[in-house]
Amino acid sequence: MKLSLNWIKKYAPLPDDMDMAQLAYDLTMSTVEVEGMEKLADQFENICIGVINEIQPHPNADKLKVCMVSLGEDEVQQIVCGGSNLYVGQKVAVSRPGAMVRWHGEGEPVKIGITKLRGVQSYGMICASSEIGLFDLFPFEEEATIVDLSAFDAPAGTNVAVALGLDDMILEIDNKSMTNRPDLWGHYGIARELAALYDLPLKKFEAFTPDETLPVLPIEVLDTERCPRFMGTKMEGLYVKESPFEMQTMLWRVGLRPINALVDITNYVMLATGQPTHAYDADVIEDHIIVRRAEAGEKLLLLNDKELELCEDDLVIADTKEAVGLAGVMGGAKDSILESTTNVILEIANFQAPPIRRTALRYDNRTEAAARYEKAIDPERTEQALNLSMEMFRELYPEMKVVAFSDTYPEKLQCAEIDVSLNWLESRLGKKVPNEVIEAKMGAMGYTVSFDGDNMHVVVPSWRSTGDVSIKADIMEEVARMYGYENFEAAPITTTFDSAINQLDVDIERKVKEYLAFRCGMQEIFTYPWMTDEYVDAILQSTEGLFELSAPPSPTERFIRSSLLPNMAKAVNLNLRYYKEFSLFETALTVKDADYTTPYYENEKLPSQTRTLAGSFVGSMDDVVTLFRQAKGVVENMSRYTHMEGFTFKKEEKPVWADDVVWLNVYVGDEKIGDLALLSKKSAMACGIKNSAVMMFELSIDGFKPFTSRTNEFVHLAEYPMIDYDISLLFDSEITWAEIQKTALGCKGQNANLQDVTFFEEYKGKHIPEGKKSVTMRLVIGSKEKTLKADEIEACVAVVVKKLTKKLNAETR
Repeated sequence: MKLSLNWIKKYAPLPDDMDMAQLAYDLTMSTVEVEGMEKLADQFENICIGVINEIQPHPNADKLKVCMVSLGEDEVQQIVCGGSNLYVGQKVAVSRPGAMVRWHGEGEPVKIGITKLRGVQSYGMICASSEIGLFDLFPFEEEATIVDLSAFDAPAGTNVAVALGLDDMILEIDNKSMTNRPDLWGHYGIARELAALYDLPLKKFEAFTPDETLPVLPIEVLDTERCPRFMGTKMEGLYVKESPFEMQTMLWRVGLRPINALVDITNYVMLATGQPTHAYDADVIEDHIIVRRAEAGEKLLLLNDKELELCEDDLVIADTKEAVGLAGVMGGAKDSILESTTNVILEIANFQAPPIRRTALRYDNRTEAAARYEKAIDPERTEQALNLSMEMFRELYPEMKVVAFSDTYPEKLQCAEIDVSLNWLESRLGKKVPNEVIEAKMGAMGYTVSFDGDNMHVVVPSWRSTGDVSIKADIMEEVARMYGYENFEAAPITTTFDSAINQLDVDIERKVKEYLAFRCGMQEIFTYPWMTDEYVDAILQSTEGLFELSAPPSPTERFIRSSLLPNMAKAVNLNLRYYKEFSLFETALTVKDADYTTPYYENEKLPSQTRTLAGSFVGSMDDVVTLFRQAKGVVENMSRYTHMEGFTFKKEEKPVWADDVVWLNVYVGDEKIGDLALLSKKSAMACGIKNSAVMMFELSIDGFKPFTSRTNEFVHLAEYPMIDYDISLLFDSEITWAEIQKTALGCKGQNANLQDVTFFEEYKGKHIPEGKKSVTMRLVIGSKEKTLKADEIEACVAVVVKKLTKKLNAETR
């Protein structure tokens, strides 16, 4: 949010020599984060008022003119210009050499210099409003229109910022830092904070008291829960005109475009007080205003020409015929201020925050009004907005008359009252703050504070009583920030550590990610917490038990992820545009429906949230076996490298997305924690994946069982040579490597020289009989006592071959 320092000074008399860096620091430390400051005049450096003394045609260009321009103090310069509205005596904006402007109002700023245009020297540039960032203040239709500043009382040579009254400092406030502070969404709220910080008086708005003889403006509020307060004021004798230039610039400085006096007043009041207002053409309203819920399918054309089909959750401002505005978001095109408007109904209302946010998100219609209403503005602020509105209407339209007024406020806001123990406050702050200091600081911010022994009774002001300040910890924060965090001395924390704190569940996730990224070379990805319908249908193939977002980012992204695999499949599809082989992994929470009771609220059921790991391996369809082994190897060795209980693989329940043959369930003990499988052809095609094989796995991290201590054993390096001896044997296709390895290692009892047996290669194809496979394994042979001779090595090999032949019917090739 942008704030004008000059605007703030209207309410809090900050000194002119205020150190802006100190102000930004103080405001950041106590209230909101100041992200940046901009001296508005800096963008008009080397841009000044020029007066055209003479205009001559350009000798070499029909559309250009050669102007002699006075720039003050007897300085006259020749400038070539193509403006269509130039005349002698006209005051124009001249960019001297060195000024930065946007050529024709587009692109990045360029530096102006002395140059020749079609052979004629030109000193600087006579500017259009768009070229110096003033288009919203001086709009034009024809591109060659030069900004005419003749109406301003400023001599030639005067800097444009000074001539237009734009010598101001703009503060950029981080919106996130004041999300919970609805009182700060206007200049007056920030002025209140600065007045309290620097012990300055805060200006109050001139009160407007409606004449008791005024007729009651008929307004019918059918939903007082959604609309706690609605003020309506009917005025006659108005008309559409330009607002004063100073008001236009105040709006422009903070990012709003001036429109006309009637609309500008409503925007000015919102930016000043933080309370949105809206003006309706009273002559177009049928009978009277009604605040009601929309009817399902009801149509409404907004001011931005966006036509909505409303639902019953929306609150609308209507007349007896139809809806005329979307409450708290935007007015309708038909009944808002028109060129012919002479009579106005001014709406100053308070709306319940959550429904306004839902409505704005539902129709993707984020407005300045909605941004404020959804923060929970207090109903009392409507009076402040009414006071300022009527003051401005009287100033701009002295002849106008208030002909009717109403204030529907059935249930007055009760200000929060909080009792705080002074001993508790001192123990939490770590310092005793004198009572008189607390009372002075809190009083400056609108709190009423009284003391009774150890008890401090605090009455919270209305603008902080909508949920912002509700518990004693909030009062502690208020005291601390206004006293100054820098005034609290750092104190060491006294504690005793009896034993090491091992967060095994946290450490295991970190170890798994390091294993996959560093040892396995996989790429970590981060996806959104919602899933695309296309991939839900392809992978999960059912939406049962899924949670839907009330305001999804798009109609096809409405489900919260219950599995990481749909988004993983989407990531695979996207990356296949650039790579043929790659591997990805992701860790995140998945949400599923569960009958789970919280320990805090017995009747509240919460969904289960599971820490989940998913991965994918992408390769050629011609080598699925290698891809399967790669994926299985990564999963199988995970426990070894991350120091947790090992996995086992079974075939119990095929995942719906898996190939009919290539799939495994992953277990820890007797508990299934996930699946590893080849993505089926049907699912792959539904995901848009063609001509690539994809192995995917998904595991529950919560199912991992990390070891509480290290179980590694020290093994000496071999003192004598170890021999790698490869043998190839034929086995039946159904025999697994696990069976082969177990049988071979069983030979250790017969020959102690056998140290290990590892897999090397499997082959099926040419020269291999049907139903058979060739398995090559590596025997590690050696002795701890001596160097083995050739016949001892061959004897060891013979023992292994004999046992494999006898137990598994192995055959030599």
